[in-house]
Amino acid sequence: MQETLKQKVLEFVSIAKECPEPLQVKCFELLLSDYLAHQRTKTGEKEKKAGEIKPPASTEQSEEKDARKTAQQEDIQETDLHVKARQFLKKSTLSVEHINQLFYKEEGNFLPLYDDLKTTQAAESQIRIALLHALLNGMHSGDFEFNGESVREETTMRKCYDPANFTAIFKKNQVLFDGFDKYDKRHPTIRLSAEGKERLAEIIRELQ
Repeated sequence: MQETLKQKVLEFVSIAKECPEPLQVKCFELLLSDYLAHQRTKTGEKEKKAGEIKPPASTEQSEEKDARKTAQQEDIQETDLHVKARQFLKKSTLSVEHINQLFYKEEGNFLPLYDDLKTTQAAESQIRIALLHALLNGMHSGDFEFNGESVREETTMRKCYDPANFTAIFKKNQVLFDGFDKYDKRHPTIRLSAEGKERLAEIIRELQ
């Protein structure tokens, strides 16, 4: 820094000598003053930047991913729902806001937001999974029905599968299902009854 300043002083002396003699001192002072002021400004900017706290790269990348994820996810609008699903909400005194607490829309598909079924009982977990599958299908097609084998897969994934009582659990809760007599693995589609839809509405509220 001292060597640079020395070179600048010699440069300013040389420039000042080109001015009329009465102005040489003033010219030198102005050049040197301007140079020093400029240097102080640059130093202040460097200190300011050094004092700024930048988040770690991993945090920035995480925030970018969250931003992209949020951009892809959309709230479900009432018009996105099948007319029968809208009728179900109205009859159950529910709104699309209740649905948005449990599902979101991405590229035209409805995907679950919930993770906790708010029960520790295997039988109740199975029934809740079944009814929520029926809700998801009803939102798309208007048919409040579920595939029993898909329910079996999710109960296994959630570690609440009771293989010895899987079919018995459906049988015990047959009032929730329309025309249900016994579970047939070859024909696993089960439709909700009026009681089943009432129980579904209760579960929607419980999972909020």
